[in-house]
Amino acid sequence: MLVCSCNFISEKEIVDVINELLDQDCWQLIVPAKVYHAMEKRGRCFGCFPNVVDIIVRTTEQYHAGRPSTDAEIFDFMIRLKQFHEDNRRADIERRQKGNRAA
Repeated sequence: MLVCSCNFISEKEIVDVINELLDQDCWQLIVPAKVYHAMEKRGRCFGCFPNVVDIIVRTTEQYHAGRPSTDAEIFDFMIRLKQFHEDNRRADIERRQKGNRAA
Protein backbone atom coordinates (compact mmCIF):
# COMPACT_ATOMS: atom_id res chain seq x y z
CA MET A 1 0.00 0.00 0.00
CA LEU A 2 1.31 3.43 -0.94
CA VAL A 3 1.58 5.65 2.14
CA CYS A 4 3.42 8.69 0.77
CA SER A 5 2.40 9.64 -2.74
CA CYS A 6 4.89 12.54 -2.86
CA ASN A 7 7.90 10.22 -2.43
CA PHE A 8 6.25 6.95 -3.59
CA ILE A 9 6.92 5.18 -0.29
CA SER A 10 5.05 1.99 0.50
CA GLU A 11 4.01 0.72 3.92
CA LYS A 12 6.44 -2.21 3.62
CA GLU A 13 9.39 0.16 3.09
CA ILE A 14 8.41 2.12 6.19
CA VAL A 15 7.99 -1.05 8.26
CA ASP A 16 11.41 -2.32 7.12
CA VAL A 17 13.11 0.94 8.12
CA ILE A 18 11.35 0.95 11.50
CA ASN A 19 12.49 -2.62 12.18
CA GLU A 20 16.07 -1.69 11.21
CA LEU A 21 15.97 1.27 13.59
CA LEU A 22 14.56 -0.92 16.36
CA ASP A 23 17.31 -3.49 15.76
CA GLN A 24 19.87 -0.73 16.40
CA ASP A 25 18.16 0.42 19.63
CA CYS A 26 14.88 -1.19 20.53
CA TRP A 27 13.87 1.55 23.02
CA GLN A 28 14.55 4.60 20.88
CA LEU A 29 11.73 6.97 20.04
CA ILE A 30 11.01 6.80 16.33
CA VAL A 31 9.28 9.72 14.65
CA PRO A 32 8.36 10.20 10.98
CA ALA A 33 11.32 12.54 10.38
CA LYS A 34 13.72 9.83 11.60
CA VAL A 35 12.13 7.27 9.25
CA TYR A 36 12.31 9.63 6.28
CA HIS A 37 15.90 10.56 7.14
CA ALA A 38 16.86 6.86 7.23
CA MET A 39 15.30 6.45 3.77
CA GLU A 40 17.14 9.60 2.58
CA LYS A 41 13.81 11.22 1.70
CA ARG A 42 12.11 14.41 2.82
CA GLY A 43 8.50 15.02 3.68
CA ARG A 44 6.95 17.37 1.16
CA CYS A 45 3.28 17.94 1.96
CA PHE A 46 3.41 16.08 5.33
CA GLY A 47 -0.09 14.71 4.74
CA CYS A 48 1.21 11.17 5.22
CA PHE A 49 2.84 11.78 8.61
CA PRO A 50 -0.25 10.81 10.68
CA ASN A 51 -0.37 7.49 8.79
CA VAL A 52 3.38 7.03 9.30
CA VAL A 53 2.90 7.59 13.04
CA ASP A 54 0.20 4.90 13.09
CA ILE A 55 2.56 2.52 11.24
CA ILE A 56 5.34 3.33 13.73
CA VAL A 57 3.06 2.56 16.68
CA ARG A 58 1.76 -0.68 15.15
CA THR A 59 5.20 -1.90 14.04
CA THR A 60 6.81 -1.04 17.38
CA GLU A 61 4.08 -2.91 19.26
CA GLN A 62 4.58 -5.97 17.03
CA TYR A 63 8.38 -5.73 17.36
CA HIS A 64 8.27 -5.69 21.14
CA ALA A 65 5.56 -8.35 21.34
CA GLY A 66 7.94 -10.77 19.61
CA ARG A 67 10.88 -10.06 21.91
CA PRO A 68 11.48 -11.01 25.52
CA SER A 69 10.84 -7.80 27.43
CA THR A 70 9.30 -7.08 30.76
CA ASP A 71 5.74 -5.81 30.74
CA ALA A 72 6.85 -2.71 32.65
CA GLU A 73 9.32 -1.76 29.89
CA ILE A 74 6.70 -2.19 27.18
CA PHE A 75 4.01 -0.41 29.16
CA ASP A 76 6.25 2.58 29.92
CA PHE A 77 7.45 2.84 26.34
CA MET A 78 3.96 2.64 24.84
CA ILE A 79 2.66 5.32 27.22
CA ARG A 80 5.51 7.65 26.19
CA LEU A 81 4.88 6.90 22.51
CA LYS A 82 1.13 7.50 22.71
CA GLN A 83 1.71 10.71 24.67
CA PHE A 84 4.09 11.92 21.96
CA HIS A 85 1.47 11.03 19.34
CA GLU A 86 -1.26 12.93 21.23
CA ASP A 87 0.99 15.97 21.71
CA ASN A 88 1.70 16.11 18.00
CA ARG A 89 -1.99 15.67 17.17
CA ARG A 90 -2.85 18.60 19.46
CA ALA A 91 -0.16 20.70 17.78
CA ASP A 92 -1.67 19.90 14.38
CA ILE A 93 -5.16 20.88 15.56
CA GLU A 94 -3.88 24.13 17.07
CA ARG A 95 -2.14 25.02 13.84
CA ARG A 96 -5.35 24.45 11.89
CA GLN A 97 -7.36 26.64 14.25
CA LYS A 98 -4.84 29.47 13.89
CA GLY A 99 -5.10 29.19 10.11
CA ASN A 100 -8.89 29.32 10.26
CA ARG A 101 -8.81 32.47 12.38
CA ALA A 102 -6.61 34.23 9.86
CA ALA A 103 -8.89 33.28 7.00
